[in-house]
Amino acid sequence: MTISAETAVSEAQTAIETVCPAIALLDAQGTVVGWSQAAQRLVGYSAAEVVGRSADVLLVAADDRAKASQAAQESTLRGGWSDLAQVRHRDGRSIAVRLCVSSLSGQDGRDWWVVCATDKAWLPAWPAEAAVAEPLLAKLPLPSRLPIGVVIRDTHLRCIRVNDTQGSKDGIPLPERLGRTLTEAAPGTEAETLEAVMRHVLESGDPEINVNYRAFLPANLRSSRTLTASYFRLDDAQGRALGVCVVSVDITDSRRARERLAILGEASRRIGTTLDVNQTAQELAALSVPFLADYATVDLAESVQHGEAPLAHLVPQDERIAVFRRAGLASIHPGTPESLFARGEPVFVPPTSPFAGVLRSGKSHFEPMLDTSPGTWLDHLDPARAEKVREHAMHSLMVVPIHARGAVLGMAVFVRTEDPRPFEEDDLLLAEELASWAALALDNARQYVRERSAVLALQRLLHPHRPTGGAAADVAWRYLPADSHHGIGGDWFDVIPLSGARVALVVGDVVGHGINAAAKMGQLRTAMHTLADMDMPPDEVLSRLDEQVIRLTEAEDPRHPATTTMAATCLYAVYDPVTRTCTMARAGHPPPAVIDPHGHVTFPDLPAGAPLGLGLVPFESVTLELAEGSVLALYTDGLIETRDQDISAGMNRLRTALARPDLTLDDLCSSTVDTLRAKPPSDDVTLLLARTRSLTADQVVSWQFPSDPAVVSRARTLAARQLTQWGLEHLVESTELIVSELFTNAIIHGNGDCNGDCNGGCSSDRTIGLRLIRHEMLTCEVSDTSHSHPLVRHPRSTDEHGRGLFLVTQLSRRWGTRHVPDGKIIWADQRLAASA
Repeated sequence: MTISAETAVSEAQTAIETVCPAIALLDAQGTVVGWSQAAQRLVGYSAAEVVGRSADVLLVAADDRAKASQAAQESTLRGGWSDLAQVRHRDGRSIAVRLCVSSLSGQDGRDWWVVCATDKAWLPAWPAEAAVAEPLLAKLPLPSRLPIGVVIRDTHLRCIRVNDTQGSKDGIPLPERLGRTLTEAAPGTEAETLEAVMRHVLESGDPEINVNYRAFLPANLRSSRTLTASYFRLDDAQGRALGVCVVSVDITDSRRARERLAILGEASRRIGTTLDVNQTAQELAALSVPFLADYATVDLAESVQHGEAPLAHLVPQDERIAVFRRAGLASIHPGTPESLFARGEPVFVPPTSPFAGVLRSGKSHFEPMLDTSPGTWLDHLDPARAEKVREHAMHSLMVVPIHARGAVLGMAVFVRTEDPRPFEEDDLLLAEELASWAALALDNARQYVRERSAVLALQRLLHPHRPTGGAAADVAWRYLPADSHHGIGGDWFDVIPLSGARVALVVGDVVGHGINAAAKMGQLRTAMHTLADMDMPPDEVLSRLDEQVIRLTEAEDPRHPATTTMAATCLYAVYDPVTRTCTMARAGHPPPAVIDPHGHVTFPDLPAGAPLGLGLVPFESVTLELAEGSVLALYTDGLIETRDQDISAGMNRLRTALARPDLTLDDLCSSTVDTLRAKPPSDDVTLLLARTRSLTADQVVSWQFPSDPAVVSRARTLAARQLTQWGLEHLVESTELIVSELFTNAIIHGNGDCNGDCNGGCSSDRTIGLRLIRHEMLTCEVSDTSHSHPLVRHPRSTDEHGRGLFLVTQLSRRWGTRHVPDGKIIWADQRLAASA
C-alpha cells in the first residue's frame, strides 16, 4: 500500500481541526522567538528554556535535523512542508510528532516560520497495512502550499506575520492585513467577535479551539466559505505574551457535506409521514426552506392527486399545460408572496418554458444565475411570473422533476432570493435527492389513494344503496372508513326484506384492511343474501355462513398464506312486525343495543358465539318481544373500541349516546357516531339503527282448515271477501288461484307424508293454515305440518297435474318456502297497486 501526499496533508489538517497542537515561532535563522503553553506541555520545556535557542536542539536524530535544514531551504519557494520527526522531551525521552511548518510573510520582507507539532499518538490510527510505508512519507512530494492558514498577531492584535494560504482562504489581501487589526482590515460584527476571542486568549493564556467563522469575501461574490480557527498565545523567554498565533482550516466542503447529510436525514423523518399526496408535497417544500432555498414550490399532476395513473404526456391547452395543481408551497417570507398560485389551485405552465422542458425531458433545469433581462421567455410567455421574479429579486433557479416508475408525478422548483449565493452543482444533487425521496413517498401515497378509491368504490357497490325496513321498521345507518394510516376495513351491513313483512338486519366485520378485506366482505354479503332468502332461523344462517367461510378459506391459493386466513364477526337479527318479536344470533360480534320508546338502553344477553371461519361451537338464537317504537342498534367494534379503554367502557359510552329519545332516527345515528368515533378512526365504523313498527289487527287475518280437498272452495271465498274489505278487488282473482293451488299442494303432499300407521286417519288430524297480510305487499301464506319442500315442475302438454306452482310463479311477484318448528309455510307476494 502506498501513501499519497494528499493523505499526509489530510492528516496534518486533521491535527489542526481535532487536537490542540504545540506552536513555535521561528525567525529566518531557525531560532525560537515564540513558544506556546501547548508546546511546553508537549516537550516539557518552558519558554525561558527554549526562546533564543535554535529549534534543532529539540530534534533527536541527526537525520531529522538535516532534513529540517534542507526542507527549510526548499520551503522558501514552496511555502511549507509536513513530516514525521522525533523530538526530545525535557525528561530525556523521545516523542514521535507530526510537524507542520509554514513560512510567514511580514512587513520587513523576511520569512519567519511557524511550526505546529502534534503528538503522533493523538492522531487517527494508521491502517495496519500502511505501517510499513510510514517511513516513506518523507520522500513524498507535498503540495506547494499546505491547506493551513497561519496568522501571527502582536499584543495589540495587529497582524505581523501571515502565510499565503490564509490570504487565499479568508479573502483579506496581504497589503490590507499586515500592520492592522482584524476589525481594521475587515470591519463588522464577525471580526469584533473574533477579536474578543483573541483578546481572551492573550489575557488568559488558554487556547480556543475550532472557532467557526465566515471568510471576509467581497459582497459582489455570491459565494461564501467557512473556516475554523484555533487561537494560541505565544510567550517570550520571560513567559510574557508576545502575541497570538491563529491557525485556520477551510471546512466549507465538509460543513456543506454535513449540512446535506443532515437535510437528507431530516427528509427521511419529515417527508412521507402520511399517505396524503398533498401533505407529502408540502413536506418537501417545507423542508427545502430555508435549508436549501428561500422559496420552493411543488406541483403535482392532477391524476396523481386522484390516485390515477401518472402523467404520460403533456396536453397543450390554450398554449399552456393545465395538468398541475400546486400541492406544496414554502417561503422565508410569511404568506409566500412570491407565488402566483395558492395551494390547491391549478398551475398553468407555458409550453416553451424551462418548466415544460423539465416535464418533457425528465431532466433537471439548473440556472445558477437566473436571466431576468428583458426579452426572455418570462416576458414573452409569462409576464406575471416575470414581475414576481423581479419584485422578489429571484436570482438562482433549480427545477427538478419528480418521477417514479418512468412516469412524471410533478416537479419541484427551488429559488434563492435573499441568500446571495447562487445554487451550485452540489445543491442540484441535493435537490434531486430530496425529489427522489419525495417521489417514493408520493408514489406510495398515489398507489394507496388508488387502492383506497377502489376499496371505497367496491364498498359503495356492495353496501345497500337505499336500505329500507319496509313495513317492519324505519332504518338509518352510518358508515365511516378508517383513516389513511390504517386502511379501510371490511365492515358491512344489510337490510334484507323477508317474507311475511319481516326484515333481516345484518352487521358484520371481516378481519383485516384493504382491498382483500373488502373483497371478502363482498363474498360474505352475497352468501348472507342467499341464506336469508332461504328463510332459515338466525342460528342456522350463521352456521351455514360459517361453513361457507371455511370453504372459501380452503379454496384460497396456498402459495399466498397472507391471504388465506379469512375470519369475520357477524350479528343477524330477524324482526317480525306481526308478532313484534326479534330473533337474533351472533358470531363473535358485539351485542346489539335495544332502546325502548322511553330511551332506556339495554344490551340483551345474547350468546357470543365464535367468529365465522373457525367452526368451533354451534350458534344459538334468542327471541325478544319488542314494544312498538323500540330501536335496535347494530354496530361494529370500531364504534366502541379505543386503545386506552376496554370494550365495556365503550359500551357504556354507547349506552349514553343512544339514550336520546328526543332525536329523530337519522339524527340519533349521526349524533352517536360523531360522539363515539375516534379521531382519526383507526378502524371502520358502522352503525345501523332500526325503529320497529307493528302491523295492526286489520292488516292481518288468518284461518285454520282441516286437510280436506273440500275446504279449498271455502278458503277461496274467505280470501276474496277479505280482499274486498281491504279494497283490493283487483287482486281477488289472482289470489283465489294462488290460494287454490297452494291449498291443493299442501293437501296432496302433506297427506303423502303419511307412513300408513294412522290407518287413514292422519289426514283428518292435520290442519292447513291460511294467513293474509296487507303491508307494502299482499302476502298470502299457507302452512301445513309437512316438512317436504315444494318444487316447480315443467309439465308436458299431456300431463294432468304439476302446473300449480308454475301458476303461482306467474301470478305473484315472488314466492317461497320457510320452515317452522311444526312444519312449513309457503308464501306468495303480490303488489298492491293494480298493474297498468
